[in-house]
Amino acid sequence: MENLSGKVALVTGNSQGIGPYISRTLAREGVTIVGVARTEEGLNRTKEEIESEGGICHSISFDLMQIDRLSELVGQAQSLAGDIDILVNNAGIEIYNYYQNNGAEELSSILKINLHAPMELTRLLLPAMLDRGGYIVNLASLAGKKGMGYNSIYSASKAGMIMWTDGLRQELRGTKVGISVICPGYIDTAGMFAGSHVKAPLLLGTSSPQDVADAVLKAIQQGKAEIIVNKGPIKPLLAIGQITPRFGDTVVRWFGVPKLSRKRAEGNR
Repeated sequence: MENLSGKVALVTGNSQGIGPYISRTLAREGVTIVGVARTEEGLNRTKEEIESEGGICHSISFDLMQIDRLSELVGQAQSLAGDIDILVNNAGIEIYNYYQNNGAEELSSILKINLHAPMELTRLLLPAMLDRGGYIVNLASLAGKKGMGYNSIYSASKAGMIMWTDGLRQELRGTKVGISVICPGYIDTAGMFAGSHVKAPLLLGTSSPQDVADAVLKAIQQGKAEIIVNKGPIKPLLAIGQITPRFGDTVVRWFGVPKLSRKRAEGNR
């Protein structure tokens, strides 16, 4: 999907973090944005930023936990902007904690927002996309490539997103619909990690939210199956971890990932 001018994109998580960067980047390519999030203040801020640059942005305040009402969200988006050409499943939450200290509500909310809602939105939008053409981008995480202690529910949700995207990509081969998954590492200045106010492990470093937004644009325009956004030597380490998981555990300990995650879990107590 090289020429994006005139396309319509539904972007979840559009009130803060990486979402506004993605929306602004797509809007600069001529894409009409339909931004979704719970917080109206953040949605309005993103809308104003896009419109100040001459773009078009509609906003819908909606709680993605309401899985059984997502069809209403799709209908509202279509009434505002027309048929949806691009779906960016960006919204996500994480809760650092000792696993046994999580309640059923925390477990359910992470899986609903991070995995169930993206799958249901895709299911609702896919029939029209198959007729007209379209593109789906799923924002996963490196935590879905290598499990993270004290954040294992989040890892499970993002691993599920990666494998669901992989399977659906094979199913969609030869159709008018493309699908990609983006796997960022630690992101500075915006997003959940930036909000924690802790330093990333030196060897892994951080990427900018604009790096992620650029990856989303690249995925759509070039049909990339998967893009990892990380400045460290992560790809060979992920490959080694698949061959020998115990050594993978050792590597992430060398990098200081479990220590950082435990610190964040302790901070949530």
